[in-house]
Amino acid sequence: MAEPIFKIEGGRKKARIEIIPLIDVIFFLLATFVLFTLSLNKIKSVPVNLPVATPSNEKPPEDTVTLQISDQGTCYWNHELITLAEIGPRLQSYKSQTQTPRVLIAGDDKAKFGITVLALDEVRKAGIEQVSVETRVRQTGR
Repeated sequence: MAEPIFKIEGGRKKARIEIIPLIDVIFFLLATFVLFTLSLNKIKSVPVNLPVATPSNEKPPEDTVTLQISDQGTCYWNHELITLAEIGPRLQSYKSQTQTPRVLIAGDDKAKFGITVLALDEVRKAGIEQVSVETRVRQTGR
């Protein structure tokens, strides 16, 4: 004969937790969840035509200044070697001499990010709004 669920010891009944039915319920919920997720349809989305970037071989306008930053921290103003301190005054004079000043910032493939940001700050301080950053890699000073 099976043992009773409640045992009497000293007049007190002791409760016993049955694990087997709990495991059965968990497996039932798991199987239901798996079957439900397998029956879901894939979400269909709206097709979107995204633009594709095409490289341009156009040269910048003649009055555009090319400011290059090398991996050693040197700067080139239209292929002329300059120091970082010379960038600000040159940009100020360039802005006063040109009706629509444009600056193209190019860097070496190993150029430091901090020096490039300093050059961008100098362009911003000079008040030049048309700034481009070159993404192709070329040798510095050329």
